[in-house]
Amino acid sequence: MLTPTKQRVLKFINSYSDKKGYSPTLEEIRKGLKLSSISTIHQHVKELESSGHLQKKSHLHRSIEIPRNQTILLMGTISAGGPIEAIRDPRPIEVPRNMVSARAKYYALRIAGTSMIEDGIFDGDIIVVREQSDVDNGEKAVAYLPDQNTVTLKRIYREKNRVKLVPANKLMKPFYATNVQIQGKVVGVLRKEI
Repeated sequence: MLTPTKQRVLKFINSYSDKKGYSPTLEEIRKGLKLSSISTIHQHVKELESSGHLQKKSHLHRSIEIPRNQTILLMGTISAGGPIEAIRDPRPIEVPRNMVSARAKYYALRIAGTSMIEDGIFDGDIIVVREQSDVDNGEKAVAYLPDQNTVTLKRIYREKNRVKLVPANKLMKPFYATNVQIQGKVVGVLRKEI
């Protein structure tokens, strides 16, 4: 969560850049926000850069930018149907900045199948996944089934001695597994071709 001052700095940089076609200097930010210290502006810009809200090239004048997209790795294909063999074929893709935060790791997977269509995830879509080893019951997760060396996308429900993997398609049935490793939680869906 950004402090009110950092939000003002970010908003000013965005507005200035849109109007003028280039980024403001630290002095212009200070004057525009009516703040007294350029070192305070420098600190805010540095922290916004560390959190991924800004990009700045060292020692270059007017090099502050607000990234519009974030690059993550498209790791391959995941089944939204029956489990398929885990395959990795990484390549970089750009996703909207608002889908990811600087404090977590993300990757993307292309969907093969129709088991999640009632959740708005269709064959050929790309899901954005936040790496994490656990999810709450009912959340959409990338689940690795090591006994079968397969990976699948399903809603996860933990039961006493097993995990219920539930599709979002009335035509398909849930299935159970005892050895399930959560690889991440779905945080977004992209429909455009990448």
